[in-house]
Amino acid sequence: MRKNSFTLKTIPAKRLVVFLIVILVIAGLPLLACAFGRSPASVNITIVNNSNWTFHHLYLSPVEQNNWGPDQLNGAIIGSGSSYTLSNAACDSSNIKVITEDQNGCFLYKTVSCSENTTWTVTNAATPDCGS
Repeated sequence: MRKNSFTLKTIPAKRLVVFLIVILVIAGLPLLACAFGRSPASVNITIVNNSNWTFHHLYLSPVEQNNWGPDQLNGAIIGSGSSYTLSNAACDSSNIKVITEDQNGCFLYKTVSCSENTTWTVTNAATPDCGS
């Protein structure tokens, strides 16, 4: 055996255990950051109103739930022939449900991806949910 060779016998057992724990913790930090420190994605959602409806409310909801958040228009209106961009909409999953409400209380729904900015163009071909 060479005089300068490295073996496990040259490192005391306690130091070896501490060294291995430090390596495992450092290796696991990115996984912990993803699991606990993940911030929601944010996207811009543009609603283009190419219909005869006027939208008075805009809501967001998780796709699998009907937990609509607050009105995102803050008193604005998306009239026929106009558009509105909701900037930095927070997404906690890969998709989000966008809901518009017109002056008659009818709703339109669209699921959009949270992986990129999205444009939803509403036309007269859409079928509104008017509760009947």
